[in-house]
Amino acid sequence: MQAIFVTSLTKRYGETLAVDDISFEAPRGATIGLLGGNGAGKTTTIAMLLGLLVPSSGEIRMLGHDMRTDRFAALARMNFSSPYVALPHRLTVAENLRVYGHLYNVRNAERRIEELAAELDLGALLHRPAGDLSAGQKTRVALAKSLINRPDVLLLDEPTASLDPDTGDLVRSWLERYQAESGCTILLASHNMAEVERLCSDVLVLKRGRIVDRGTPGELLERYGQDNLEEVFLDIARDRATKEHAT
Repeated sequence: MQAIFVTSLTKRYGETLAVDDISFEAPRGATIGLLGGNGAGKTTTIAMLLGLLVPSSGEIRMLGHDMRTDRFAALARMNFSSPYVALPHRLTVAENLRVYGHLYNVRNAERRIEELAAELDLGALLHRPAGDLSAGQKTRVALAKSLINRPDVLLLDEPTASLDPDTGDLVRSWLERYQAESGCTILLASHNMAEVERLCSDVLVLKRGRIVDRGTPGELLERYGQDNLEEVFLDIARDRATKEHAT
């Protein structure tokens, strides 16, 4: 069974196609990269996978559950992280994590919060209001929130945004370790091409709402004759790719 199964997914706003008839699958334990420039449809796709947006058409199955009819069964085993979704500013970090622990019915939530605080270096932040944190600190807290329920599917939108290189590397190492231990499936939307090369087993490239290419990082590098994914990204974004690159 695929952890994520998407068929002919479309989201239309009036005459604008934000997501245009995309299909893909993610096996359990895989990390799938979702690449594309601003406005390519990455965040809209993640929002539909989470059930926050209703698709105009198409099918989404998460962990075997149809998101149109049985989404709450899937959502209990999912979570997400985005630096662009703010936590309540007046609540402390610990209070925010307790709220989400309660929402996900996490057993021994206080112990789980202590574990995450130690692993993501949040101990000094637990009693600070979320609104007083720096951008990088908010990113780490958002990641802790996304892991509170030990999800089987983790949707990450720029999970290391605003982090310095050292902390970003620690977070990526932690995600690799968590996935190896849990078998979690990860869908990663990122503008950090080195991060995608390191973490992802397969990559989907979106442009104007459509998947225009896909493959492992190695396959994409070979197909475009480039040394890194950043150059592949630029080839696609700037229409420098030739017809023989298409699959």
